[in-house]
Amino acid sequence: MQEEYRTVTGAGVHETEVSRSRFLCALAPAATEQEAQEFIARVRKEHPTANHHCYAYVIGADASVQKAGDDGEPGGTAGVPMLQMLMRREVRYAVAVVTRYFGGVKLGAGGLIRAYGGAVGEALDALGTTTRRRFRLAEVTVDHQRAGKLENDLRATGVAVHEVTYAEAVTIAIGLPDADVESFRAWLADATAGSATFEPGGEAYGDV
Repeated sequence: MQEEYRTVTGAGVHETEVSRSRFLCALAPAATEQEAQEFIARVRKEHPTANHHCYAYVIGADASVQKAGDDGEPGGTAGVPMLQMLMRREVRYAVAVVTRYFGGVKLGAGGLIRAYGGAVGEALDALGTTTRRRFRLAEVTVDHQRAGKLENDLRATGVAVHEVTYAEAVTIAIGLPDADVESFRAWLADATAGSATFEPGGEAYGDV
């Protein structure tokens, strides 16, 4: 399984101009293929008079879903270079739509490939990406007496604390890299004199 991937920081639009044609690249995070398709439909609706709405999206940390569309541009000159740019930048769970307003000058196949791929690359640079790393989710349970200090120590050592639940005992939900699980067990036993329990759970991705 992929240890980490990059995705777009948030939704946004970046505009470039090539030979009087306007290329508006809209980027957005997309957790599912349906989210990506809904975003594409929304962009089309926002620009009903544009000549083309070409798109590409990559879903899955391992890029298991990859789709691209040329929307009337010559085959392979728009969606594919957009997809290639996302893949080259290792961007996942993201969708890109490049809306073109034709400026009267034909660009040719090579010009289109450069324009569409370049629009995505420039938008990624302008709007920013974030790296997400695979974490092991776990729960640490400890008595009330030790809970406050333990929570502070966890945060101070860079462990991701997701939630703290107070009941008969205190349960702290955390995330940490798989490689750190065994060393964390030893640290926890030492920090709490063996009084805390550690229950590893599933996996998730979190911001680095």
